[in-house]
Amino acid sequence: MADLKEPSGHVFRVDRARWPVFHAKYRLPDGRQVQKKIGPAWAEWGRPPEGYFTKRTAEIWLQDVLSQARRGTLPGMRSSGATFAEAAEEWLRFIEQDRGRKPSTVKDYRNVLRSRLLPTFGDQPIDSITPQDVEQWRQTLDGLSNRSKNKLLIQLHGIFRRAQQVYGLERNPLSTIEKHPLRPSGDIEVYSPEEVWALVRAAASETDAAIFLTAAFTGLRLGELLALRWRDVDFVGATIRVRASYALGALTTPKSGKVRAVPMAPDVASALSRLGQREHWVGEDDLVFAGETGGYLDGSALRRRYKSALAGAGLRSLSFHDLRHTFGTRMIAKADVRRVGVHAEGPAGQAWAAHRGGGDQPP
Repeated sequence: MADLKEPSGHVFRVDRARWPVFHAKYRLPDGRQVQKKIGPAWAEWGRPPEGYFTKRTAEIWLQDVLSQARRGTLPGMRSSGATFAEAAEEWLRFIEQDRGRKPSTVKDYRNVLRSRLLPTFGDQPIDSITPQDVEQWRQTLDGLSNRSKNKLLIQLHGIFRRAQQVYGLERNPLSTIEKHPLRPSGDIEVYSPEEVWALVRAAASETDAAIFLTAAFTGLRLGELLALRWRDVDFVGATIRVRASYALGALTTPKSGKVRAVPMAPDVASALSRLGQREHWVGEDDLVFAGETGGYLDGSALRRRYKSALAGAGLRSLSFHDLRHTFGTRMIAKADVRRVGVHAEGPAGQAWAAHRGGGDQPP
């Protein structure tokens, strides 16, 4: 075991283009050398604002660190040997393989790591990261909503909690970090039934039109629509059973993890019945919204066609995911969607009205 030494160090100022910053360089009792950013330097007259340091307060900060090092209570005194990047990769492996998170969820987490976390913490030893480091990092998150910032904090917390289990990390620096306050989001913005039908009329194909209509009037998510098979469409009972979800080339359970049934409005039933009259891909195990060769549709390409249809219909831009929220609004709950659909104009509305028997043709 290496001989323990008296911890020592000094502070110094780095002049940057935007603002000068104080740093500290110190040696721990086990001989490890550490260099950390303390915070922005206050170069004006008067009392510095909260979060800024003078030379004196920077030295006080260092003395507190050295005092913790002498007592053996400084976070990171016992080195795990793992960097934040290594700990993050272990956490991703854990949630994917041990917790069974969906590939799409893991992909989202990985993208966040690359864009928001690794540039700041990547090469740092996992046990050297302090609550102060996290606080300084989140000051750089300008432009994100508080909800998005909280999602980042939750992901960070998970990485450090996993590091405690795997690497023996003594303390989770996120344990003292408070989340950002959230305001009530208010009403969810959705399309009216008339706007949904305008979107349907602007769709590039009958399949796309049926997908848009089904998403809006059943509340199914995109992955659930892509995984829907004919055996799950109950025309007699006017319901759709949601058994699976498809994303990134993988078939998984629905987001809730449970099979559920949703009501099928008459116009959705009519649209799906029309699709069921195509020449191919109409067996019980075939996909309702099948590609040209009967396989799964490309979700990214579908989203692009959705945006094109929005532009063609002259509608405000809401995401495809927002389309499903139409199902849950009072507007849809109270609207007579059969009447709204019957008065739809254009090839899609006329074809589906004719399919119902011709008596509902628009005047």
